[in-house]
Amino acid sequence: MAVKLKVNKDVCIGCGACVGALPDAFTFDADGKAECVKEVEKPEEVKANCPVGAIEG
Repeated sequence: MAVKLKVNKDVCIGCGACVGALPDAFTFDADGKAECVKEVEKPEEVKANCPVGAIEG
């Protein structure tokens, strides 16, 4: 099931792991932090990619 994830901006370090893995679903905001702009099919895999655990949902 596709889910739109959230990025905890207080935890995000802007490393780009999520953007690199799913560039159609994640982008960077004006502060250089990641944000989810589209639903993802395998949220657990995406969340596991984040080195600081900033992806929630």
